[in-house]
This record gives sequence, C-alpha cells and structure tokens, in this order.
Amino acid sequence: MIPFNQLKPLHDQHADEILAAMKRVADSGWYILGPEVKAFEQEFADYHGVPYAVGVANGTDAIELALLAGGIGAGDEVITVAHTAMATVTAIESTGATPILVDIDPQTFTLDPEKARQAITDKTRAILVVHLYGQPADLDALKAITDEHNILLIEDCAQAHGALYKGKKVGTIGHMGTFSFYPTKNMGAYGDGGAVITRDEEFAERLGALRNYGQSTRYTHQSRGTNSRLDEMQAAILRVKLKHLDSHNNRRRDIAKFYNENLQGVVIPYVRDGVQPVYHLYVIRDDHRDQLMSDLQERGVGTLIHYPIPIHRQQSHQDLGMSEGSLPETEKAVREIVSLPMYIGLTDDEVMTVCTVINQLRG
Repeated sequence: MIPFNQLKPLHDQHADEILAAMKRVADSGWYILGPEVKAFEQEFADYHGVPYAVGVANGTDAIELALLAGGIGAGDEVITVAHTAMATVTAIESTGATPILVDIDPQTFTLDPEKARQAITDKTRAILVVHLYGQPADLDALKAITDEHNILLIEDCAQAHGALYKGKKVGTIGHMGTFSFYPTKNMGAYGDGGAVITRDEEFAERLGALRNYGQSTRYTHQSRGTNSRLDEMQAAILRVKLKHLDSHNNRRRDIAKFYNENLQGVVIPYVRDGVQPVYHLYVIRDDHRDQLMSDLQERGVGTLIHYPIPIHRQQSHQDLGMSEGSLPETEKAVREIVSLPMYIGLTDDEVMTVCTVINQLRG
C-alpha cells in the first residue's frame, strides 16, 4: 500500500532535533508567549524578508485576525473562492463580513482576477487569495485590482510555505500573508498553529494585541480581542522545521517533476511562468475521476479529493443563494480532480509505482 500521506517518515528524519527542542521548552518552565515564540517569529519574518511575523493559534485565526487588523467587519465584503478549505470562508464570516465567492482559473485552480474585478462593490474591503495546492495565484493582476480600488490584498498561504512568485515569497506581496502550521502542511507543527506576516508596523501591532485579548500591555486592553496564541512547544518545533523547509520543498518539486515526466493519460498540474510552486498537493484531472480513484485503491494507491464540494454547494452555505452552475469552472474542477501521494518520505520507487499503475489504467 502506498498511502496518500503519512507524517512519521518526516518526524523520523529530524527526531533528534525535534525532541531536543521539546525538552528545551519543557525544562524552561515558560510555555506561552515566551522566548521560543519570539525567536520563531523573528526567524519566520527573516525567512520571508519582512519585518514582522505574529504567531497565532491556527491558520483559520491567522486569516480572521489579519482581516480584523485591516479593519474589516460587519457590513463589509471579502472576495475569495469557493474552491478552498472551509477555513478560508469561516475566517471571513467570523469577522462579521460577507464572503463573496468567485470562480477560479481552470488551469491553476486559483482565484480568477477578472472574476474578482467583476465582483467588486462599494462594500468590498479585501480580496483574500488562496495559493491552493502550493501554486501561487496571479498576484500581479490581483495587486493591480486592489491598488486601483484601495482595498486590502491578503494572501492565504496555508498550502504554500516557501512558494515563489517572480522571485518573491508568497505572503509578502499583499498587505498580509497568513499561514497554517497544521501537521500536514509543508511546514507542520505537532498540533495546531498559525502566523501572519506583514511589512506594516501598524498591522503587526494590531495583530499582537488581537491574539491576546486586545491587550497592549499586561492587563491593559485598548480594543477587543481573542485568545489565539502560538504556544512555546509548537514554536520550538517550527523553528526546527523552518530550517529544513527549503530542502523539503525541493524534494516535493522533485516528486512533482517525476510525476510530470512519467504520467500519461491524465492532466498534470499547470505552472504559470515566473512562479515556483511547493506542491503541498499534486493534483491531476481525469474525466472519469471516481473510477480512477476506485481502481487505484484496489491496486494499493491512496488518493483524496481537495475538495469534493465547493463552499457554495455545501449545505452549511445555501444561504449564500448561489445555485448550481453559478461557478462553472469550480464545479467542473471538483468533478475531475484527484490528489496523488505527495509527502516527505515518499520514495522514487513508490512514485514510479503510482505512475505505472495510472499509465496502465489510462494507457
């Protein structure tokens, strides 16, 4: 059996470093907003070439707090996609704002800038772009739109740690970049975690207060906030993971290259010029996806769909009033996409096996 994903091989590679980091925290007696979080924030900011990073409890909170730091709330609209994890839209709704869902570019599965432009109203306060599967979206076009309309561009980088757009790391081109450190991410913690990066000092100060009950100094609260703090243990683990992020991403690109060069009979991922994806997921398209997945399962190859039901067709979001057919490219994609095994520890022989089985099925 070749599983869709497994985390233990990655742990085994760096177990000594990770366990030493965990022991360091346990021995310190400081477990919340201490030296490990401060050090990780500085290292994560330096990695991205920005002055500020703020650690938070998870990736959903990272988006919500970025929006709140940008002054977004009830009565505002935020444009994003329906082809994403529920967390993206949950975060928007948690601020009191309304998500405006638009269609995707069918080649990259990321937000279509022209559809975003068409969706702008006098209530629009931000575009929240998702770098889905580790594929950078069209940031030049989106930044031109947000600059023209004087609204925020916030990058959801939960699946794109270290991805490059024209030589710049994603998360650094918009006003803020948000990250999840859920264990399956390219840089995952051993539990939940998240962060927001920015070049703007005012945004960073607001984020730091918002994550800790709106507190500016101890027991002094100038605004309302919440409890969304990255803990010391996760920060220490992430400091180890950050040192290896680029090499892990290189391995993911090697796996993707192997797939690209050997798969037949299916549509492989498209990569736009000037970007360097990090392949959080390797997603192909096939006209008979369900049968392909069933056949692969019978032959010992694990697969998943990211994501089988777009947000606007979820039972939970029927109140958005978007009928079937309202986002045609999104709806077509979710009928055809399938994610193949992609993780650190996946061997060349296993990747070749996946390719051989698919080629036999589609040859």
